[in-house]
Amino acid sequence: MNIEFRKSFETDLRNLKDRKIKRQIQAIIEEIESAKSLTELRNVKAIQGYRGFYRIRIGDYRLGLYLEQDTVALVRLLHRKEMYRYFP
Repeated sequence: MNIEFRKSFETDLRNLKDRKIKRQIQAIIEEIESAKSLTELRNVKAIQGYRGFYRIRIGDYRLGLYLEQDTVALVRLLHRKEMYRYFP
């Protein structure tokens, strides 16, 4: 699958201080690149009420993404308390 990084995701990643979470995010990005569909990925859930929007759980953080055809846009990376306030 193709991956697109939004500016909001890049900012969230830059502000993240936890190196363990950053390593997990790198592994997830590699997993997304090699996957043919979202069903091959672990911990992916659709966000109710929003077609094409999904989230991946990474400890206390959530990776918000948007699927459009064969392109995955990584939109936000936020703590679970803030995720649904700012995404989608």
